[in-house]
Amino acid sequence: MNVESANHMTASKIPDRANPYEITAVGRACELIRLLQDGNQLRVHELAELAGLSRTTTYRLLATLQAHGIVLKSGDSDYSLAVRSRSGMKYRIGYAAQSSEFGFSRAVTRGIKESASAADVDLIVMDNDYDPTLAMKNADILLAQRIDLIMEFQTSAQVAPLISAKARRKKVPMIAIEIPHPDATFFGVNNAQAGLTAGRYIAEWAHLNWMGKVDEVILLGLPQAGSLPESRLTSSLLGIREVLPNLVEAKISVISGNGQYGHSFEAMKAHLSNSKAKKILVSCINDPSALGALEAFKQAHRLQECAIVGQNGSVEARLEMRNRDTRLVGSVGYFPERYGEQLIALAQEILARRTQPPRAVFIKHQLLTPSNLKQYYRRENERE
Repeated sequence: MNVESANHMTASKIPDRANPYEITAVGRACELIRLLQDGNQLRVHELAELAGLSRTTTYRLLATLQAHGIVLKSGDSDYSLAVRSRSGMKYRIGYAAQSSEFGFSRAVTRGIKESASAADVDLIVMDNDYDPTLAMKNADILLAQRIDLIMEFQTSAQVAPLISAKARRKKVPMIAIEIPHPDATFFGVNNAQAGLTAGRYIAEWAHLNWMGKVDEVILLGLPQAGSLPESRLTSSLLGIREVLPNLVEAKISVISGNGQYGHSFEAMKAHLSNSKAKKILVSCINDPSALGALEAFKQAHRLQECAIVGQNGSVEARLEMRNRDTRLVGSVGYFPERYGEQLIALAQEILARRTQPPRAVFIKHQLLTPSNLKQYYRRENERE
């Protein structure tokens, strides 16, 4: 919007100064806000001229509005509204999904789409396809779309700082789903607590079924996700040792399954070819890894030698736990079908500047087992 058209708009909307109850400073601030409606970006001298104020007064009013989250300053000079007017455009949010490969991420994506539609949010969706290089490209594409906020769900800790830097340069706030990104609001599970939950439970299972006798503990991880997600496994080991303090004789093995079914199957298959252990506890970074490990034990005809616990509570894990005598004895459920509503609400809070963006929002997790599945998921046969 040019200065001439803004000048015409302001002249037609200047309030009646004859009102004895009007506070002059508030009225002047309101004039500045009107000038910045509909996405206008103006400089101090332009606003001062249009509002008929001195530059000093204009600057002080803008500084006050900025301090209260009503006005944003871009670079050294341009000002714009932080809170959209009711007649303004929809919020425009970019979302980069982890992958369509996993039931967990599909459930997250489905929930975000449904919630964005219900909230009248303009949502642009990309698929990172579990590929860090593609995630970088998708971030560039989304940030070029003049989005108000980006929600990033990608697994590589190595590229997380690079994606954050891209968003920071564009002055676009970010929500990082499950994998922390610098300067972003983290949304996901408390990894340490989820790990403890898994470790304590699988150790209790061993205590009841094997009288606490364990030959080996395998931690099936995803190193590329970084130290925070991997803390699910270190905390899981702490939980196991808490319940089974005499675990010192058991071998502890750490294996990378890349967080995927196929990689985890191959890694566990190779490990089992050299392991002579008869009672093996397996704590996994996620459910695809847990299911891959389970298949490796099946094909090695060693199913009765293992007890496996996963993370996510995905639909695939829930279906497996309905099988009689399954050795997937539990999965820490994150309820991904609920993510969408929470994420869209969080994005709107951040964009409305009602509060400072929180550093982290932790979801509520719950251990899911074959015995309590009906309590949380009543349908016997779930379909996506």
